[in-house]
Amino acid sequence: MNIGEAADAAGVSAKMIRHYEQIGLLPEAIRTEAGYRQYGPREVSILRFIRQARRLGFSIEQVGGLLGLWSQRDRSSREVKALAQQHLQELEDKLQELQTMKQALEQLVQACAGDEHAHCAILDGLAVASPSAPEPGSVATKPIKAAKAASAPKPAAGDGHCGQHEAAAHQDLMAWTRSFARSSGPG
Repeated sequence: MNIGEAADAAGVSAKMIRHYEQIGLLPEAIRTEAGYRQYGPREVSILRFIRQARRLGFSIEQVGGLLGLWSQRDRSSREVKALAQQHLQELEDKLQELQTMKQALEQLVQACAGDEHAHCAILDGLAVASPSAPEPGSVATKPIKAAKAASAPKPAAGDGHCGQHEAAAHQDLMAWTRSFARSSGPG
């Protein structure tokens, strides 16, 4: 079957098939004399496996590991379970972070009058979680700097910095969110 038929059968786009081939999750397709990709039931099964694993939130690296285990007949289910448990813990950690962020945002929304006046508790809360204005470069301004850095053009792939700024910005924002939630107290 051609790439469009394989995409329909697997429930993914042709673009994703090309991407999975390019990064090595899917073996390179056999080509016709005219250069068109050809796929069989095995490739469709792999694509369905990838699609389902991605729906469960597994990273590309984790999917690669799971595919490797899936293809090994002498694997132990212990290895597979360990990967799944690790991913489950990551999901639980993300849920906790989201819950903390949600609670902090709920407090800000509740504190805002939402009327015609210029004063806004949300903006005040985002600017500073303490009575005094932040000094440039202080901890209170890190989330703002992190947001600006996150919106800046991304470094070119392979320069060694890809993802580092985003991770640092996320950590700064999460630390600020937790400190704001603690300082605001209940209600």
